[in-house]
Amino acid sequence: MSGPEFTSLRYETSGRKAYVTLARPERLNAIDAAMPGEIRRAVELANMDRAVHVIVVAGAGRAFCSGYDLKEFAEAGVGTQEAVWDPLRDFAAMKRNTDDFMSLFRSPKPTIAKVQGFAVAGGSDIALCCDLVVMADDARIGYMPARVWGCPTTAMWVYRLGAEKAKRLLLTGDVIDGRQAAEWGLVLESVPPTQLDDSVEELADRIAGVPTNQLAMQKLMINQAYENMGLGTTQVLATLLDGIARHSPEGRWFQAFAAERGFHEAVAWRDSGKWIPEGGDPGSEDPPAR
Repeated sequence: MSGPEFTSLRYETSGRKAYVTLARPERLNAIDAAMPGEIRRAVELANMDRAVHVIVVAGAGRAFCSGYDLKEFAEAGVGTQEAVWDPLRDFAAMKRNTDDFMSLFRSPKPTIAKVQGFAVAGGSDIALCCDLVVMADDARIGYMPARVWGCPTTAMWVYRLGAEKAKRLLLTGDVIDGRQAAEWGLVLESVPPTQLDDSVEELADRIAGVPTNQLAMQKLMINQAYENMGLGTTQVLATLLDGIARHSPEGRWFQAFAAERGFHEAVAWRDSGKWIPEGGDPGSEDPPAR
């Protein structure tokens, strides 16, 4: 089965499995305006299909997902408001995206992320909302916008890693490979790239042999522990902070720099650790006055 109404992903079923494949390979499956809602609709299709027992989420081509499409959101300024901005308008849009990603977490049918290449920035939100994540050894996962211009709205880093390791990654914006992600407990396992497809299929087939009502009961019980730990309220705060991060002086500088020089240069500056110029001058490399 295929969903012709989708523009940013493919939806197919085979046996007891549904496959949701992010399908913007020319942009490393970067998130556009349509993708979050289409993920939710694909999950709903799988949950309405009595034949489906498990959902596999993957990315077409070289990467799982490279995050929000910075050509659209940084260079073109989509989503960045004027100097006097409405935080609740921003919150409404980003909370909708967060809830769309979390449909993978709250789906009564289990979800598995198959990660090759990159699952970074917003792409890490999608992967970490899945129940189980299998990465290729050489794949990379991280949230680089923690340096400037973002806060992970799903907040899944802390729930998967604990406070200290989550801080280690979010206070630096560093990325880690599949081996380290599995060693730290961020993901279920890491396998050689040539074994990724087979490993995910084997896991999906094993889960698919369990009745859907049993799967839903186990998942509901486990997820409720996270809800009791405050997952929902943490996501509200994270989503508000994400909007603030994009409209802070540094966030506005990043977007203006991307619009002027291109997002590749803006990302290179952000990740270099150089001073973010005050006054919005992308050409200044001098440290700000204190």
